[in-house]
Amino acid sequence: MTELQRLFLAYDQHRAAQRPCALATVVEVIGSAYRRPGARMLVTEDGELTGAISGGCLEGDARQRARRAIFQGEPALVTYDTRDEDDPRHGLGPGCQGVVRILLEPLNFEDEANPLEILRSFAQHPAPAVLATVFETDTTGLKAAVGQRLLLSATGVVRGTPLLAVPLAEAAHTTLAQGQSQVLDIETTAGPVRALLEVLTPPLRLVVYGAGNDAQPLVHLAASLGWHITVVDGRPNLATPLRFPEAAAVRIVPVRELETQTPDPLAYHVLLSHNYAYDLAALHALLPSPAPYIGLLGPRLKAQRLLDELDTSPAALVEQLCERLHSPIGLDLGSETPEEIALCIVAEIQAQRSGRQGRPLRERAGTVHVPADVVT
Repeated sequence: MTELQRLFLAYDQHRAAQRPCALATVVEVIGSAYRRPGARMLVTEDGELTGAISGGCLEGDARQRARRAIFQGEPALVTYDTRDEDDPRHGLGPGCQGVVRILLEPLNFEDEANPLEILRSFAQHPAPAVLATVFETDTTGLKAAVGQRLLLSATGVVRGTPLLAVPLAEAAHTTLAQGQSQVLDIETTAGPVRALLEVLTPPLRLVVYGAGNDAQPLVHLAASLGWHITVVDGRPNLATPLRFPEAAAVRIVPVRELETQTPDPLAYHVLLSHNYAYDLAALHALLPSPAPYIGLLGPRLKAQRLLDELDTSPAALVEQLCERLHSPIGLDLGSETPEEIALCIVAEIQAQRSGRQGRPLRERAGTVHVPADVVT
């Protein structure tokens, strides 16, 4: 379950019980911080927390400020400067060495455009989007503009404030094309505003070919990250929802039908069938697909033999497949058990998705996180 999914679950419980709550959102980071813009935490009137906005150093103070925002019924913007080593308020000391700005907003359960309901709109659309959140206006601007939002997909406005549609639409589409969140100062009809344009991406889609016992820890670990998982196998006794309760779908596809399937072109595909004919049929189906990742369990000799049997296919397609094929599968973590192998597979997929090499962070030059661009 993702952090956002946990927030939805907690929010629905608080709404059902009519427990007042507020949403704390990291909207801007300058320098180094534990969480990046877009991190969220739900705070109830009595101080219960769901989610996180830091490594624990800001939560206590933010909890008190969020409760005050609930009582006052107005949003508030708070700035934490963790570079001040002499400031003992947050127990930071020389900590993260950055400035973190957090927007605190009381949630109106009756408002279908409150922040979590807008985020739920994104969760119901299986495509990337940009969420623009106004967190600051000038002293003469409209105070009510703070907290206004606009959710845009590649095809247009999904939800949000009409006031923001024209000035933010172009910037949001540019942000979506670049795939990187940014903070902008933008002129609107209500005056200048400062907004976080946050890139939202749907859960990674994972297709696992093979429903053996070693697929179970992989599905379990991937599900804990909130990934959308489909399990495919030709054996009805193994491909059952009972064995894979966390999978979104479990499909029985015999080997003779596998080659005729059209694979999900945006999914990451992992072949764990331990059956040579099934793996070959899956590779045949994946050959023309633009799927970004194809992982094959087994030794290099098996992978080469499978590729040799695909030589009758167009050479260009086979070459493209070779570039995407990860075999042996996974990062080199010294894995032996099914659980350890699942970890190395998930780690490689995450690295592939993020454009990283999977090296130790201490060997990385520059910052750990890709910072949100700040444009003024």
